[in-house]
Amino acid sequence: MMATNELAIQVKGLTKIFKGKKAVDHVDLTIQKGEVFAILGPNGAGKTTTVRMMSTLLKADGGTIEIFGHDARKEAAEVRKHIGLTGQYASVDEDLTAWENLMIFTALNGLNKQEAKAKATQLLEDFTLLEAKDKQIKNFSGGMRRRLDLAVSLIANPPLVFLDEPTTGLDPRTREQMWDVIREMIAKGTTVLLTTQYLEEADQLADHIALIDKGKLVIKGTPDELKQEVGDLKFVVKFEAHAKEAGIELMKQIFDRFAESSISGNEIQVPVENTLQISDFFVKAEQRKIEIKVFSMQKPTLDDVFFKLTEENK
Repeated sequence: MMATNELAIQVKGLTKIFKGKKAVDHVDLTIQKGEVFAILGPNGAGKTTTVRMMSTLLKADGGTIEIFGHDARKEAAEVRKHIGLTGQYASVDEDLTAWENLMIFTALNGLNKQEAKAKATQLLEDFTLLEAKDKQIKNFSGGMRRRLDLAVSLIANPPLVFLDEPTTGLDPRTREQMWDVIREMIAKGTTVLLTTQYLEEADQLADHIALIDKGKLVIKGTPDELKQEVGDLKFVVKFEAHAKEAGIELMKQIFDRFAESSISGNEIQVPVENTLQISDFFVKAEQRKIEIKVFSMQKPTLDDVFFKLTEENK
């Protein structure tokens, strides 16, 4: 069992009820210091509600939350000293410049004028916003606004940061830029709890993932563990048209799970547990002069996990 002092977050039986309906239903989570933990789920799954309770913004109706050993209900003020929070919608003032926003938030965090200037400059440099420091936020792009919102949440150097869907609505290039910013933050030892709808985002960033659907915890584990839940490695081979029948016959002889294969035109997909069978297939295909057009190996993806498990939860 993990020692309490190694934990950033420990949640037991977390429950929230809105109008008689459980938006979050007895969720248990354990998050280690220094890791990236992603909460994945469709719209309305309960992700944001869970984060709002963990970050003391919303009172839980049941269960317990401990942040670095502090009870989030009884010691909310102490918990807030340890966390930064950035959401789907920027908390900054649109009519002010980036510099003015940062100076306000640094003052609110108790920094004197000299410290505030140094911190604001450092954050603008870290988030590649220094050249835009005198631009009003309403003239920022979506990606620039998100970077500034994240910078604001890091003013107090919190050891734990909640990122609630930080890249929602961003184009793919800007999303990747945000991922780089988050990776730099992780490299400095910050613990990150990330909620997202994007499966690729969770796969790219997270050490562990919890899938939540209809307020319930469906499954949790590493990305690889989750992928193993839904399927095996697949061997995909496309034969030249005249070689299809001979190729299928050979695959029947070699692959233990050929009965589970799928065939589309001249392409066959077969699940594989023993990869030595693939080597055997290539040797015998060459001996029999069976012409292969293309082949590939396909691992299960988080998309497979998401669709299978949310479908089962209907």
